[in-house]
Amino acid sequence: MDWLLLAKAAVMGVVEGLTEFLPVSSTGHLILAGALLDFNDERGKLFEIVIQSAAILAVVWEYRARIGHVLRHAGHDAKARRLLLNVAVAFAPLALLGLAFGKALKEHLFNAPTVATTFILGGLVILWAERRNHRVRVAEVDDMTTLDALKVGIAQAFALIPGTSRSGATIIGGMLFGLSRRAATEFTFFLAIPTLVLAGVYSLWKERALLAGSDLGMWSVGMLTSFVSAFFCVRWLLRYVASHSFVPFAWYRIAFGIVVFVTASTGVVRWVG
Repeated sequence: MDWLLLAKAAVMGVVEGLTEFLPVSSTGHLILAGALLDFNDERGKLFEIVIQSAAILAVVWEYRARIGHVLRHAGHDAKARRLLLNVAVAFAPLALLGLAFGKALKEHLFNAPTVATTFILGGLVILWAERRNHRVRVAEVDDMTTLDALKVGIAQAFALIPGTSRSGATIIGGMLFGLSRRAATEFTFFLAIPTLVLAGVYSLWKERALLAGSDLGMWSVGMLTSFVSAFFCVRWLLRYVASHSFVPFAWYRIAFGIVVFVTASTGVVRWVG
């Protein structure tokens, strides 16, 4: 058994779990961690897909009662149907634009200057959003309209640009559109389920030639650490948004953007797709 490989898998799992639902871009952190751990080859890219699926399982577990209720009662519960419809509507822009332009965007924008710039610009957008007068129009997820969902979905589509952060785009976008911090955060979690699950299935199908039974141990460790760290991160974030702003994440993004520039210019990290 390769204990060093398992240790790397554990570290990568923790990085994924802690960053997937925070407005800091999990992809950027996985690239950096993978480069530093020498774990960013094709095998490592497939591993990232696997641990991402484990992170989303943490959301499913945290909201298992709510999800179960929605699925069981959608036929006669208007709120349940509205939530399913809103998630579907919000998912559509990213899915359609991703299929149409995703490959081209990755080929032309997945480079150090773009990633660093989007990190820094994203931080500045968060600072700007937090300094605006935040008028709450939608207090709870159940109060969202289809138009609200579409707006959040359009915001999520910006995550196709490397370094943007899917969670950051949807949470901050939701707040700008009048959602409360908690409503924007919770809807981001619900929206992550179809987004990450379908993206994971699609990616695994494309990379199926790399699937190997010998990697099960590595996958198991990575999935476990990703699930556990994501579970605690989701719970912490829900408590955090009740009384705190996202300003610390903005400054972190700006600092991380500088890290991208430095690591790329010194050759420490190869910032490619």
